Amino acid sequence: MSHHIDQLPTPQPKFGRIQSGVPIMNRALRIALLALCSLAFLRPSFGQVAIIVGFAPPPLPVYALPVCPGDGYLWTPGYWAWDPDFGYYWVPGTWILAPQPGFLWTPPWWGWGAGGYFFHAGYWAPQVGFYGGINYGFGYFGVGFVGGRWDGGIFRYNTAVLNVNTTIIHNTYIDRSVIVNNVNHVSYNGGEGGIRARPTPEEERVDRMQRIPPVRAQEQHINEARSNPQLRASENQGKPPIAATARPGEFRGAGAVPAREAGGAYHPPSNPHAYNIQPHQVTRPNTGNPQLDETYRNQQQELVNKQNQEHQQLLQRQESERQQAQQQHYNQQQQFQMSQRHSQEMQQMETQHSQQMHEMQMRQAPAPRPSAPRPK
Repeated sequence: MSHHIDQLPTPQPKFGRIQSGVPIMNRALRIALLALCSLAFLRPSFGQVAIIVGFAPPPLPVYALPVCPGDGYLWTPGYWAWDPDFGYYWVPGTWILAPQPGFLWTPPWWGWGAGGYFFHAGYWAPQVGFYGGINYGFGYFGVGFVGGRWDGGIFRYNTAVLNVNTTIIHNTYIDRSVIVNNVNHVSYNGGEGGIRARPTPEEERVDRMQRIPPVRAQEQHINEARSNPQLRASENQGKPPIAATARPGEFRGAGAVPAREAGGAYHPPSNPHAYNIQPHQVTRPNTGNPQLDETYRNQQQELVNKQNQEHQQLLQRQESERQQAQQQHYNQQQQFQMSQRHSQEMQQMETQHSQQMHEMQMRQAPAPRPSAPRPK
């Protein structure tokens, strides 16, 4: 039995309605990194935003689901990840043993906000959390997971959704009630053409549950995908030759499934070597005096506008230097030196801007109340 992500029906969301977006933007925006490579991967805790990119990931490719390799394996869908050196690359979907009974996988997802696409890492938890409303197929249709359920310490597979050999795995069931026809290949939430979905209260509660980051087999699987040039979107045009695997890291053999087709037109970035930095944001003063709060907010907004203008001026100058270097045919050493200098300039500007905002917020902070005199 073989399912295709474009042929699988989509369940009606139980907690909220999901709307598909319009076609993906015709022209990609510039790549954005949070203070370049050294600042982009700050490695926050799993599930937190790690990077921001200035243009959307490609559509999700169309591929068949490999047969479940054995009892206890859970399907984890493929997704587009990011590397600062070569951009988006495909992490093939794969079957993974759950870290402990009762835990389910919440897939990673990209979401638009503050001028870029943020990456949210996946995790294991007793329930499935919010993953952007993205229709990854094979049970992950935008809300929750309907490909199976835990029954005590046994995982039971819904063979109406998943590809399971029932002559080997007997803990199965068939539930077609979750199925409706509503399929798209949009790979991100929000922004132009993105999925319009927001977390439900139940999904938000998952954030307060015990969670486990990707297990070692998943990390090794991701590293293997990152090191494979064929999985880069710039190479495969959104149609990866390895879209899914029967086991993590097995990128060769019968268990490696190629994409049947791209999920939509691939639009490469107009300038894959241009970098950007995250625009500054205004905080919310809370002095207890609404008029004073508004004054402080306006002061912060003036500073933020000035800093963002300085960002753009620096980017324009650096972009001009990159174009000049291209015209003058810089060698590899010259390009590296220029890139290092640009990175240092950005980091110095970020440090200066952070210090400026910190000093302003310190000035705006309410003065501490004098302590009451002790009774004699």
